[in-house]
Amino acid sequence: MTAKLDKSIKRELEIDGKLYTIAIAPDGLKVTEKGRRNGQELSWRSIINGDASLNQNLSASVDASSGE
Repeated sequence: MTAKLDKSIKRELEIDGKLYTIAIAPDGLKVTEKGRRNGQELSWRSIINGDASLNQNLSASVDASSGE
């Protein structure tokens, strides 16, 4: 049986030696570098609709073209 997500859950994650705070909330996800306020946010709707992967692909495309 699963529990309903009705409040935010925060966890710490280390990637490449940097600490991040992951907040899983009823409205979506937020990843923030430890000690900072601003981070990347994704709504559940954008994840389910595929907008999150589209945004990631667009960012990768823009980064690749600006390096030329």
